[in-house]
Amino acid sequence: MKESIRKSLINLQQKADELSKKLSDPTITSDISKLTSLNKEFSEIKDVVQNWTEYQDIEGTIAELDNLLKDEDMKDMAQEEKLECEEKLQVIEAEIMVQLLPKDKDDKRNSFLELRAGAGGDEAAIFVGDLYRMFSRYAERNRWKTEKIKEVVSGPGGFKEVVLKIIGSDSYGKLKFESGVHRVQRVPLTESQGRIHTSTATVAIMPEMDDIEEKDLDMSEIRVDTYRASGAGGQHVNKTDSAVRLTHEPTGIVVECQEDRSQHKNKAKALALLSAKIYDVEKQKVEQEKASERKSLVGTGDRSEKIRTYNFPQGRITDHRLKLTLYNIENFLDGDIDEMLDSLKAQSNAEKLLEIQES
Repeated sequence: MKESIRKSLINLQQKADELSKKLSDPTITSDISKLTSLNKEFSEIKDVVQNWTEYQDIEGTIAELDNLLKDEDMKDMAQEEKLECEEKLQVIEAEIMVQLLPKDKDDKRNSFLELRAGAGGDEAAIFVGDLYRMFSRYAERNRWKTEKIKEVVSGPGGFKEVVLKIIGSDSYGKLKFESGVHRVQRVPLTESQGRIHTSTATVAIMPEMDDIEEKDLDMSEIRVDTYRASGAGGQHVNKTDSAVRLTHEPTGIVVECQEDRSQHKNKAKALALLSAKIYDVEKQKVEQEKASERKSLVGTGDRSEKIRTYNFPQGRITDHRLKLTLYNIENFLDGDIDEMLDSLKAQSNAEKLLEIQES
């Protein structure tokens, strides 16, 4: 392990000791906000400090075994145990290196999921419906809540656009690599010749900003339009202008919300989505600059990049960034996507580690 890494770990150990003392101080434990802040700070370094403590213990054991190697009677047993300890040391060092990687401050946030039909007409809209169900089922598996912001139905079982807020710890961190163009290849039900059609949908995952209100945005740059929400008719037709459309004039970003009967609630949801989109534009720029510098395979922030193909005739899903193919398309579209997401995160971590080692 590099000396610079050791120094960082020693500093973290000292910081953990200081935080532990503060957390047991009666004058601090009575201050809830201070206590919460210290607990959060301690929890962020606790795991890496535990690994560092174990790493040092194993190093101490190896040093003792080196002495035993000089004893002819103990030599064979000591050598075998030393090899086991060295293997453990490598595993823990790899974990430590990942834990020391720079954290994306947005990973812990809730997220907004935006799905849009691309090329392919009705089949693209049906594919949006498939992705809508996939992400909704994944949210259920993680016990996250979902809140509908916008839904534009198109044809039988399809959607031109869907926007969801996903409420749950790490929802942005787990889903952020899903942004990009998803492509489906299958024979549509309306295809009499049995030909395979290719359709696309665009996915965008954006982190939610904390407690966004009008005072947090420059409202002079935002045009607010209200209109009557469209509905299925009958008693549910909205008789007031409760739907809200916001236009951010400097960027041209437009968001709409009409899912609630309250104009106030629709405006609050729209403001939250708008702030996420404005922030996402800036975040993409930064990610693309970083990606061009390190030739990143994932996390480029490029929404136009074709990232994945869902091939129904062959029952496969192929992620083009990882060159990874899975043959469980039915389960995958039912929200069983952890293997893919874990692989994307591992690839991102590997790229970051390589960047650190080369620096």
